[in-house]
Amino acid sequence: MPLRPVPFAPEIRLRLAHPGSGLRRLAGDEPPYWAYVWGGGAVLARYILDHRETVAGRRVLDLGAGGGIVGIAAALAGARQVLASDVDPNALAAVAVNAAANHVAIEPLPGDLTGGGAPDVDLVAVGDLFYAADLAQRVTGFLDRCLEAGAHVLIGDPYRAHLPIARLQVLAEYPAPDFGDGPDAATPAAVFSLRPPQQ
Repeated sequence: MPLRPVPFAPEIRLRLAHPGSGLRRLAGDEPPYWAYVWGGGAVLARYILDHRETVAGRRVLDLGAGGGIVGIAAALAGARQVLASDVDPNALAAVAVNAAANHVAIEPLPGDLTGGGAPDVDLVAVGDLFYAADLAQRVTGFLDRCLEAGAHVLIGDPYRAHLPIARLQVLAEYPAPDFGDGPDAATPAAVFSLRPPQQ
């Protein structure tokens, strides 16, 4: 897996899958999602790099980190601490490799956090976790607990079907390639702030 600059965030270099990488051996028939750049993660990383004050000096959780693009952006932008969570141990291995390639430190949090309480962080960053209804429901419940604990929540997503859109404030919109798109594609995607549920 060659180390390449990310097209939408060239400050970050990642080891990404290609047809000869042989990564399907790890994931069977499914492509290893953590070895690709997804649209929501790309735009959230871009937003963080362009708005460093969002994370500077703060403790940040990259929820569903995949290959770590969002956490790496937060670390490069001056976050005090970055945690990366993912259910796939291979994803966290990719985060470690990619973080080292970008000369940043990211602490792994293995497992599914969505059933537990809010971690001790200032900001939760979520890229591309609203592609399935059951996952979106679990993630939203977890994010609500994080909001209640005082954390801020940023979401990057190309307007997937299960976004809690009524509770989102658009902070920025970008045309960016999404997972499976060619490098010149421009899928609309946005960075959102999640508002607490109405009382």
